[in-house]
Amino acid sequence: MIEEYLKKYSETNLLFIPCLNEYGFKNNIRVNENGVDLNRNFPTKNWEKTEKNNFYGGEEPASEIQTKFLINLIEEIKPKLILTLHAPYKVVNYDGPAEEFAKKISEIIGYPIEPSIGYPTPGSFGTWAGIERRIPTITLELDEEIDVEELKEPVFEIFKMLENN
Repeated sequence: MIEEYLKKYSETNLLFIPCLNEYGFKNNIRVNENGVDLNRNFPTKNWEKTEKNNFYGGEEPASEIQTKFLINLIEEIKPKLILTLHAPYKVVNYDGPAEEFAKKISEIIGYPIEPSIGYPTPGSFGTWAGIERRIPTITLELDEEIDVEELKEPVFEIFKMLENN
């Protein structure tokens, strides 16, 4: 599966993973089929085993196949920037050396910039990729109340801006 993504990346320099947690998406929940929040499952310095709840990071860091897939893919392609799309906070959150990109994205979409989401995120992807690996990492928290059609134009403008940088 990684080979398929590598081929697409080599052709465009852009890589789009539509959904890492298909089970969670289908069931409208944060966790995967093992009850693990993938955004708490990365092998970070601040990873911690917690009680099983919506933010459960697993029995150990990188225990989940989806986490391993993303780690292997990023180590292979060595991206210059990562953009993840989440909801519902309507903010441009960033980790690592991404403040300049966050400002440009904020200007396009009209959301405020928030360097912290406001609560602890041990084992998060942003910490793993942005802070610990120094890959500029943006989490664009979209408004879940807005019609997707209204997001197309600004999101594609963001993609275009990133492609030209």
